[in-house]
Amino acid sequence: MPPTGHDGAPGDLIRSVSRALRIMEEVARSPRPLPVKVIARRCQLQLSTCYHLVRTLCYEGYLVRLPGGDYAAGPGVTERFHELMNALRRPPQARAVLRQLARTTRHTAYLACICGQQLMIVDLAEGDRSPWLEDLQPGLETAAHATALGKALLARLPGRDRESLLAAHGMRPFTRNTVTEPAAIETELARVRPADPVAEYGQFRDDVCCAGIAVPGAEPGAWWALGTSARGLDLPAPLLGELQCAAADLAGGRPAGRGWLADTETR
Repeated sequence: MPPTGHDGAPGDLIRSVSRALRIMEEVARSPRPLPVKVIARRCQLQLSTCYHLVRTLCYEGYLVRLPGGDYAAGPGVTERFHELMNALRRPPQARAVLRQLARTTRHTAYLACICGQQLMIVDLAEGDRSPWLEDLQPGLETAAHATALGKALLARLPGRDRESLLAAHGMRPFTRNTVTEPAAIETELARVRPADPVAEYGQFRDDVCCAGIAVPGAEPGAWWALGTSARGLDLPAPLLGELQCAAADLAGGRPAGRGWLADTETR
């Protein structure tokens, strides 16, 4: 283990790398391009230092300078994102399963996994019966304790790993319904049986409910979570049934295809 300083950071931390990453994160999360003076202020950097780091990041392709002089995320960020998604080795049929689930139900379908003690959204297919959730987008890390996707995966983790993940990231309240005590999560997850969907009602966003189900991956101990969301606090029973069918598709139980819900909707 590398030595650590008094602030908990590694003793051999390379400050310039840390600052460059902080700039990338600030620019990437901004809804609009940023001038370098704003970047410097938000990242608490001297302007001259910020100029040098921004020029380097532009040269490497992680930022781009727009004609007006402001900066935005560059193509290098997208390339690294795709490399990360490929490294996660998602099931080859995942994209087809997500699209099929979204098409037959008109609810958004999500795919997630736990990567480095973080719940990460890997992919999604949008449906117009679901709200747009800004924190549940591909490449983003989100809360495991407050989402159905996270709970489905937490239920598959050994107890110590689950405890470690929750302790590392905390259990902040997203709504007044969010479960914020480890003991309460343990009680909730103890009722989850393998292959059962996990539901949450208004714990991640007010007036939104979600369901998730864990699907075993190809490698031992690897798990994916397939999920969906709906407006309001009532998950339609047909949606849960179709989610279970899609989970079977993802696990390789049967070829991805039109489910029974689609057939009933066309009658």
